[in-house]
Amino acid sequence: MSTAKKKTPLFDWHQEHGGNMVEFGDYIMPLWYASGTKKEHLSVITDAGLFDTSHMAAVLVDGPGAYELIQFCFTRDLDACIGKDNKPIKPGRCVYGAFLSEQGHAIDDGIVYQVNDTDYIIVVNAGMGGVIAAHLNSNLGGRQAEITDLTDQLGKIDIQGPAAVKTMQAVLKNPEQVFKKLLYFSFKGHFDDRAPTAEQVQLLDGTPFLLSRSGYTGEVGFEIFTQRKHAVNVWETIVAAGQPFGLVACGLASRDSLRTGAVLPLSHQDIGNWTYANHPWPFALPFDVSGSRFTKSFLGAEVLQAAGPDERTLTYVGHDLRKVDAHGARVIDADGTDIGTVLTCATDMAIGRHEGKIYSLASADKPEGVKIKGLCCGFIKVNKGLAPGDVVTLQDQKRKLKVSIETNVRPARTARKPLRTFLK
Repeated sequence: MSTAKKKTPLFDWHQEHGGNMVEFGDYIMPLWYASGTKKEHLSVITDAGLFDTSHMAAVLVDGPGAYELIQFCFTRDLDACIGKDNKPIKPGRCVYGAFLSEQGHAIDDGIVYQVNDTDYIIVVNAGMGGVIAAHLNSNLGGRQAEITDLTDQLGKIDIQGPAAVKTMQAVLKNPEQVFKKLLYFSFKGHFDDRAPTAEQVQLLDGTPFLLSRSGYTGEVGFEIFTQRKHAVNVWETIVAAGQPFGLVACGLASRDSLRTGAVLPLSHQDIGNWTYANHPWPFALPFDVSGSRFTKSFLGAEVLQAAGPDERTLTYVGHDLRKVDAHGARVIDADGTDIGTVLTCATDMAIGRHEGKIYSLASADKPEGVKIKGLCCGFIKVNKGLAPGDVVTLQDQKRKLKVSIETNVRPARTARKPLRTFLK
């Protein structure tokens, strides 16, 4: 059996521009560039960063039974998932959730895009396109839907940070129309030039792509989906347009530290082969207004409803930038009892503590002279209840770190701000 790793369509560009290439899943990806992870991380907070995410997988679900199939296999209620009023999903909107097994374990998380009433795009993690396609097929039953795995057929590029909006404004044909009513977790255009919506979003040279107002950093930005043959052109066009705005290319390391500071999970690390309950992402489940029952029946729902408090996933923030090795690190409570494991430990370089409060470089209320040096943060899985402010110790083979349980990490995140805010 071949052990050769896959390459994204941007592999040559990464090598030519100093990318430190590593194996990630089935792919060879840039971990960082010469500027370093800290610079890349901070650029997304202050300016903009560009990420090659072509390793992500996409699955098409098309047909009159597509809605019902996804509604059964996906944790979000498509009838009540959009906005504060929980309106039904509609064409041009997308929603985050998870796909569970019958045992209530997370197979993978992902985003469902509704193109029209019978046509959906599901974006999942690297190497999971075939798995999720098979999962959907196994639960198809009598529903009429065609499921197509697009793994390695697309290019995907994420531009994130406050300068992302001006950068895209410079490369888009008709940017005013593209940005109009482009709300958080909405999208326009299509990567298939035969699609009726393909003309909605194009580069100045006419290259079509799907532009999604979403990302994995907590900061304002976009996810871009294009045909694989167009990926290099789209990337290089954005790189050139972003230079006056401080845009830098970013690797996997800063992607990981940014998502952790934004309290976003890494599939198969922070969620995985255990019950998908008692975690920091309750919005991914279809709770009713009481917060105790679900608004729909879905695969794994009965297991989740019956789940007790024996295990829970919590968010923590440290008091300096030091980290522990999450592989095998333990969580020790104030009584010295081993209560669980460390799932993720990263350093968000854009935050710091001052008199017990966490501030970001972007915090408008940060005290004058406060020093932002970075704080470790992440997720733990423990077997006892802990409240915000409780202190635990993370311990690996080399060090012990005291950290505090928190509900949030990096304040002043920009992901939900109106796009006009960044065009002034």
